[in-house]
Amino acid sequence: MVFKATFKSEPNDVVLASSMKTGSTWLKAICVSIMQGNKEEEEDLLVKDNPHFHVRTIELMHCYSKTPTHDLYTMPSPRLFHTHLPYRILPDSIKNSDNCKIIYITRNPKDTIISMWHFFNYNCKRLEDLSPLEEVVEFFCKGVHPYGPFFEHALEYWEESKKKPQKILFLKYEDLKIDPKKEVAKIALFLGKPFANEEDLEIVLNKCSLERLKNLEVNKSESIVSYIHNSAFFRKGVVGDWKNHMTPEMEEQLDKITKLKLQGSGLDL
Repeated sequence: MVFKATFKSEPNDVVLASSMKTGSTWLKAICVSIMQGNKEEEEDLLVKDNPHFHVRTIELMHCYSKTPTHDLYTMPSPRLFHTHLPYRILPDSIKNSDNCKIIYITRNPKDTIISMWHFFNYNCKRLEDLSPLEEVVEFFCKGVHPYGPFFEHALEYWEESKKKPQKILFLKYEDLKIDPKKEVAKIALFLGKPFANEEDLEIVLNKCSLERLKNLEVNKSESIVSYIHNSAFFRKGVVGDWKNHMTPEMEEQLDKITKLKLQGSGLDL
C-alpha cells in the first residue's frame, strides 16, 4: 500500500513484470545483459551474482518497511526492477508515465503450475509436507494463486499492452524458447538499446542461455536469500514438461478454464 501510494517513477525506469514461475529469472538475465552492453572491460555480472540480485523484486526489497534495507532512489539510472504485482496495483506514477517502460512475460498455465509446484516443494524436508499436484491444480482453477488469479494477471497486462504498445512489451516464454534471437532483439529494441550487429546479439544469447545460467558456479553453490538456494530458480526450463506430471483429467480441467478465461481476448496460452 505504501509502495502504491508513494512511489515516484523516473523517465528511464524499466519494470519487469510477471506472475510467478513464468520466466522471470531468464528475463532478468537478458535485460541485465542488454543494459550492460557489450563492454569487454566490464566483468560479466551474471557470473558474479544471480539475476535476482541484479534485478530486485520490489515487493521483496523491504523498501517500505519501518527500517528499509534498500533505497530505490539511490539506484543508478536507468533503474531496472521487477514485480509480481498485478497491473491494477502498480503505482499511478508507473502507469501514467509515458517514459517508464514495462516488460511482461507469461507462460503456458500448465507449465507454470508444474514449475511453481516444484519450486515450492523444493525446500520441503518431509514427504508429508509436499503439496499434492491435484490440490494445486484445483486451487489454480479457482483463482487461488500467488499475487492473484493467473489469467486475470496476464489479461490485465495484455489489454494494456494493446492500448500502449510503446509502453508495455508483452512476451511469452514459449516464444523465447522457440526463437530467442527474434525475441531478445525485440527486447533490446524496446529498451532503446538495439544491437549494432549480429555478433552483439549472439553474445547476449550465449550469456543468458538457460544451460549456461544453470551451470554457473554462483547458481550452483550460493543463495540469494537464506531460505532459497539459487539452484531452485533453474530446473528444466523446457516447454511441455507438464505432460510428465499431469493426468488427462487435470489437462482437461485446465484446458476448459483457459478457454473460458481467454475467450475473446486474442491472447493464446
